[in-house]
Amino acid sequence: MTQPVSRRVFVASLLVLLAAGGLLRGLFPAADPPWNPTVGIVWHDEGAWVHNARNRALFGAWSLDKWNPVYITPVFTALEYASFRTLGVGVRQARLVPEICGLLSVWLLALGVARIAGRQAGLIAAALLATNYIYVMWNRAALMEGPMVAAMVAAWYCHTRAQDRPRWGLAGGAFAIAAFFTKASAAFFVAAVGVDAFLQLLRRAGDGTTAEKRAAWWTLAGLAAAGAIALAVFVLPHWIDYRFYNWQMSVTRKPSYTIKALVDRITWFPLQDVFTYMWVVTALGTAAGLGLLTRWRELSSGERLLLLWMGLGALELMVHDAGNERRFVLFIPPLVALTAISLGRREILAPTIERLPRGRALLAAPLIAYAAYFVIASAVRIAFLREISPNVRIGALLALVSTTVLYVTWPRIPRLLARGGWSPAASMGLALLIAAGHALQYAQWARGRSYKNYAASAELGRRLPAETLVHGKLANGLSLENRIRPVFVGRGFGNYDDRKTRDDVRYILTYIAPSLGYESQVHDPVILDVINAYPDHRIIMTFDVAETATGHDRAALIDKFGGRDETTSSGRAKD
Repeated sequence: MTQPVSRRVFVASLLVLLAAGGLLRGLFPAADPPWNPTVGIVWHDEGAWVHNARNRALFGAWSLDKWNPVYITPVFTALEYASFRTLGVGVRQARLVPEICGLLSVWLLALGVARIAGRQAGLIAAALLATNYIYVMWNRAALMEGPMVAAMVAAWYCHTRAQDRPRWGLAGGAFAIAAFFTKASAAFFVAAVGVDAFLQLLRRAGDGTTAEKRAAWWTLAGLAAAGAIALAVFVLPHWIDYRFYNWQMSVTRKPSYTIKALVDRITWFPLQDVFTYMWVVTALGTAAGLGLLTRWRELSSGERLLLLWMGLGALELMVHDAGNERRFVLFIPPLVALTAISLGRREILAPTIERLPRGRALLAAPLIAYAAYFVIASAVRIAFLREISPNVRIGALLALVSTTVLYVTWPRIPRLLARGGWSPAASMGLALLIAAGHALQYAQWARGRSYKNYAASAELGRRLPAETLVHGKLANGLSLENRIRPVFVGRGFGNYDDRKTRDDVRYILTYIAPSLGYESQVHDPVILDVINAYPDHRIIMTFDVAETATGHDRAALIDKFGGRDETTSSGRAKD
C-alpha cells in the first residue's frame, strides 16, 4: 500500500536521514572500533587487507612479498588504492571507502524499498539502515564486508528498477559480480540474482509481463558480461594465485564438513551479536519474510530477491562457516528491507494466509520451527552471552513450543499478524524508536572511544625509518600511519616458508597482552615460530592497543637480534 508521502517530503526526509547516516559514519574517523562490547571487528585486519593498495600507493608496486589479498578482493583493493592515491595513505583514508559505500547502500535500499512498498517504507528503510549500530561500525572499518554488502544492495536496487526499465538488469548483474570480487562470500548472491532471473523466464505466459522477461535477459547478460570480463582480465591471467587464495586458503584450509560441524553451524547460526543488537528488526523481518513466502507467485522480483538473499545466504554460511561475526553483516540490509516493507504496508503477514488450511500449513512446519528458533535464540542469548549450550537448548525448546501453539490454534495467530490496522504514524514511530536505540549505542561507544591503535601506528612511524621491514600480522595492522614494510606471516601462506630465515627482517611486531602472539590463530600462533627462531630477541618498545573487552592490550616491537641503537629505546605510544 502506497503511503501518503509526497515526493518533496520524501526527498527532504531522505536527505536528512542520509546526513545523519553520514555523520555517524564520519565522526571520529581514527577512533578504535568498539571493543567493549565488540561487534566482531578485528582492527589489525584493516592494514592486512589494504596491503596491496598501500604497496602501490607508497612504493609503486602492487606485490612486494608473498601476502597479496588483491587476488581475493580486487574491487576493494582498487577502491582503497583510489583513496590512497587521491588523499594519501592513512587510517582515515582507508576507512573512507567503506564509509562512502555504506552511505550509498542506505540511499539505494531506501529507493528500492520505496518502489516496492511506498515512500514511507523507503524512509523507514533509510532510518533503520542509516543508524543500525553494527552496520555503521562495519561501515567505519577498512574491511571488505561494507563495500561487498553495498555492491549487493546496488545489485538489488538495479534488479527492482529492471522490472520497469529492463536494461537496469545489466547493471544489476554487473554489481552482483562486483560484490563477488569485493569478497567471495557474495557467491551465493550471484546465484540468487541468476536464480531469480531464470524464475522470471520460466513463468507462464500471462503470469508476468514482457518487460519482466526482458529484465531477466538483461540481468543474465550483465552477469555473463561482467563475469567474462573478470575472467579474462583478472582470473585467468593470475589463475595460480587466484586459485590459491580463493580456494586453498579461504575454503579448504578453514571449515570442517563433518556432520557434527554442520549441525553446530546450523544451531549456532542465530547466536550472533548482529541479530541480538537489532532483535526487533530480526523478528519483524523474519516474520515478514515468512509472510511473503506464502504468496511467492505474486511477489515482485525485488521481494523475491530479498528472500533468496536471506535463504541462500543462510545456506552458504551453514555449509561453510557460521562462527565468525563478520559473515553476518550481509543479512542486515535484507532484514531491514523486509521490516520496512512490512511496516510500510502495515501488515506483517498477508491477509490470505488465514485462509490456508492447517494441513497445507503443516508442510512448512520445519521452516517455521527454524525461523522461530532463529528469532528466539537470538533473544535468549542475552542471558547467556558467553555460553552456547543454554542458548541452543532453551531456544530450541521455546521454538518447539511456539510452533506447536501456532498449529494447535491455527489460524488465530496468523490472522492476528495479518490484520495490521495500525497507523502510518505508528510505523514511522516504531522505526524512529529503533533508530534512537541504535543512536544511543553509538553515543555510548563515542563517549568511551579510544585512539590507541592509531597512536601506536603513528608512534611506530616515529621510531622506525621508512621502508623498515617488520615481521608479523600486527605489523600490517599498525602500518597505516607510517611507511614501514610489513611482512605478513600466516600458517601455510603469506611469507610462511622462509619465516625462520629472514635475517633481512630485523623487527617483529606482535601482541604480548592478552597473550604472546594473540593476533595469530588462537591455538596455533604462527608468529611464535618467528620469535623462537631467534633466541637472542629482545623487546625494545611496547605500545598500548585496544582489541579485547578490557581495552588494555599491549603490542611489542621486538628486535630479533637483541641489538641496541637509536631505534631501541623502550617506551609507550602516546594515547
